[in-house]
Amino acid sequence: MPRTRSTRSARPFETVEAPSDGAVVIAVVSLTLLVVLLGALSASPVWLLGLLVFLPGAASALCTARQTMFVAGWTTAVVVATVLIRHGDGRSWLDRLLMMLLTCALGLAAVYACHRRIRRETEMLRLRSTAAAMQRHILRPLPLLTDDVLVDGVYEPVQEDRLIGGDIYDVVVSPWGTRVLIGDVQGKGLPAVGAAFAVIGAFREAAHREPTLTALVDALDTSVVRHNSYAAQTGDDERFVTALIVNIDAQSEVQVINCGHIAPQLVQDAAVITPELTSGVPLGLAELAVEPTTVEWFAFPPGSTLLLTTDGLTETRDADGSFYPVTERLNGRVTLSPTELPRALYDDARAFAGGGSRHDDVAILSVRRSPYR
Repeated sequence: MPRTRSTRSARPFETVEAPSDGAVVIAVVSLTLLVVLLGALSASPVWLLGLLVFLPGAASALCTARQTMFVAGWTTAVVVATVLIRHGDGRSWLDRLLMMLLTCALGLAAVYACHRRIRRETEMLRLRSTAAAMQRHILRPLPLLTDDVLVDGVYEPVQEDRLIGGDIYDVVVSPWGTRVLIGDVQGKGLPAVGAAFAVIGAFREAAHREPTLTALVDALDTSVVRHNSYAAQTGDDERFVTALIVNIDAQSEVQVINCGHIAPQLVQDAAVITPELTSGVPLGLAELAVEPTTVEWFAFPPGSTLLLTTDGLTETRDADGSFYPVTERLNGRVTLSPTELPRALYDDARAFAGGGSRHDDVAILSVRRSPYR
């Protein structure tokens, strides 16, 4: 039976962090004194209008509603008092009245905007919390310890407001060993997420039913074809899914089927080995295959680690457009534990990108063979 050693909490969802009340008071009073001094030196209340009336607008984007109300009230009081005190500056009462009304109106607008901002942040927090709960149910929490392996990993959608992307992974303990899936759905957006759900659901059901990997892959291909037929009825584009399906049991070799996905890398005895595997057609395109799906084997001794990734890692580019050298960077981290390795590679890829950018989701799994096998 699988044993989840621990479950990492979802990434925190933060709203705008408001400054303390003391910081707001000090900032507003300091700026007011500066503006009053400038107004006195320039002998023109335009400084007040230009530098003070927009303070509530800045507060509405950074502060709480109560703090914004304080800033708006303070600004209105200062502007009104200054206009009344400087009644002998030659300006008409109409100008002074318009200045006071404008200050009051901008203050009210700032308070309203702050309430709207906080309401949107609250709604987004609720939605993203719901998405986090969905992620915990759809994408299996890691690390996961089975009788055969310890699986850990990193999953990072490219869009920060979407916790689930087109990359997929799953781990199932079947009567024939621990079966691991990693895949990448063509395209982005909600249609890609729908295809991802279809593959994960099919994998969880068929992994317990099908005794062979070839039958399991056939079931996954059928799920993608069926999903595409439904998508065509609603006018959505058809999708294919690259995938790598691995089966680890008590034998010294691991069984693998590569459906157009990135080849795994084996960390063994402080060395990185890339097994030579035949790349078949992606899921959903089995009808285009020239040869039938076949299972391949390679040695997976106790204590070694299998690294599975999606192209979100391999296609990360730096500012010059160079691709992230996965094998080279992995060679420098062979001593890391399987729970540290995925996060270390992901953080290194982000640092490597620097001024560049990442244009795809990222999934990185480490599969450590039990040393007692």
